Amino acid sequence: MCGIVGYVGKAEAPQALLQGLKRLEYRGYDSAGMATLNGSGLAVRKAVGRIAELEKLVAEEPIHGQTGICHTRWATHGSVTRENAHPHFDRSGKLALVHNGVIENYLELRAALEIDGHFFKSQTDTEVLAHLIGREFDRLKERSKGRLVEALRAALLQVIGTYGIAFIHEDVPGVIIGARRGSPLVLGIGKEENLLASDAAAMVSHTRDVVYLKDYEIVALDAEGFQITTLQGDGAGYVISQVEFSEKDVSKGDYPHYMLKEIFEQPRTVRDAMRGRLAPEEGTAKLGGLEMSNAELRDVERIVISGCGTALHAGMVGEYMIETLAHIPVECEFASELRYRNLPVPKDTLVFVISQSGETADTLAALRECQRKGHRTLGICNNVGSTIARENDGGVYMHAGPEIGVAATKSFTSQLVVQSLVALLLGRITHLSHSEGLNIIRELEKMPDKVAKVLELNDRIARIAKKYAQSKVMLFMGRQFNYPIALEGALKVKETSYIAASAHPSAELKHGVIALIDESTPSVFIAPRDAVFEKNLSNIEEVKARKGPVIAIGTEGDDRLAQVADDVILVPEAPDFLTPILMVIPLQLLAYHIAVELGRDVDKPRNLAKSVTVE
Repeated sequence: MCGIVGYVGKAEAPQALLQGLKRLEYRGYDSAGMATLNGSGLAVRKAVGRIAELEKLVAEEPIHGQTGICHTRWATHGSVTRENAHPHFDRSGKLALVHNGVIENYLELRAALEIDGHFFKSQTDTEVLAHLIGREFDRLKERSKGRLVEALRAALLQVIGTYGIAFIHEDVPGVIIGARRGSPLVLGIGKEENLLASDAAAMVSHTRDVVYLKDYEIVALDAEGFQITTLQGDGAGYVISQVEFSEKDVSKGDYPHYMLKEIFEQPRTVRDAMRGRLAPEEGTAKLGGLEMSNAELRDVERIVISGCGTALHAGMVGEYMIETLAHIPVECEFASELRYRNLPVPKDTLVFVISQSGETADTLAALRECQRKGHRTLGICNNVGSTIARENDGGVYMHAGPEIGVAATKSFTSQLVVQSLVALLLGRITHLSHSEGLNIIRELEKMPDKVAKVLELNDRIARIAKKYAQSKVMLFMGRQFNYPIALEGALKVKETSYIAASAHPSAELKHGVIALIDESTPSVFIAPRDAVFEKNLSNIEEVKARKGPVIAIGTEGDDRLAQVADDVILVPEAPDFLTPILMVIPLQLLAYHIAVELGRDVDKPRNLAKSVTVE
């Protein structure tokens, strides 16, 4: 949550900062601000609202300088006001700081600083941190880059909480200092310019050479180079990574919204998730990143899958996949609950954590908690340089490319594909025959084309969406593999349209949910032609008997749904365990088109941010 960009180099900083900040708007859009060093001090601009408001202000009241920092805010401490917008300043007004994260002991620190004569202009924890660093720096006689780092260390040793920060000081021009603990910060290495950002997407216009900073690392950068040290004062080794995506990958292209672009990228991302990982000659999947031998995998008696939001829904599908193909007991846990539970986990339990960003705070905490208790913990994520990717005991990279739209789409289907590969691998080393494994591979190889065929239904789904866009409540129902897809469909509608959508197992209809049925409440049934198709059909009949409108998503060739449902969307046939990949895409499109019809900001829904890096 929140986005940071810092630039130091030969170019004008405001243009570079705004360009990078626009690529991070998915991280927060309550307010935005920037500060530059213009040769005679700090120049500052702040605006409430989207980054466009800051851009407009900078156009009307230009600022200059070749060193600067900026920030787009997702409010945690303090309401959405100009005073609470970043950057924040120390008592001298010479230090400007931007911050992601939460300083948990800021009230105690603030009280101590007030006793020391400090006055605060905002309600934020960030301003306290700025004052703290400024006080430590003012105690030092020498005004240098090294002293800035020394002051930062002294301040951070007093802090409890999480942070990704960048700051500048007018007494030490041409220098940016950054640090991280629990909130991502990436160093971009350019030619006669260097950058800091919360996400590499902000800097691909300048460089694709990056260093993903680790917790408790501090970086000092100027136009010529950088130095990375630790909070303890030691030198820190680092690895320069190459960003896999380009500037084109983080643009919308010809699409009106990132969400629609990313939905339509799914034939490619589904293919990329399995590329190089299918072994037809052995009838299995190859997942070397798990860092486990077949013998070690065979010893697994139980699997726990943990995640948040969409990632948890993907894990719930994975539970069905693994239990069906590998006959290993699986349970799914909210990462936010797992980190605080004393969950009885037997010795031979394998843990998977799922996160698109690889930085989700609760999921990272769940990973660390499971590792602390001695359990091998694997990650499924989309960011090879993320904290989860670095700290896990092995894992699988999704290869979905950057996902900018706040509502996850292509990352979800990639997570499903990855888990189907895990299920295939586990099944083949236990009881699945070679021919069974080969049949699964053949079905997986057909999925990109089937996904493309589902996308051809876009116009039809748009018409259906228009019909139901004014609904105040929507119900989503599915069974077995597709109950989590009902949850995901309801989540997409809530996120993008703000309609009160809820999801339930179809069979639970009679156990209370049916009280919600009326003529103005549409029910979306996920009803492929599977073992429980007749049961789903019966549930639809029960809704129709009470005059409830029904949207049914079924399998091509089926004509029975059309006899009972008001609107029917048919997708290609697939094995039961792969139907969720196809069934979720109409729900993504339905949510998208309802949001567009209602005039919602599809890519940046209210109150939401893409990467939840605070608890």
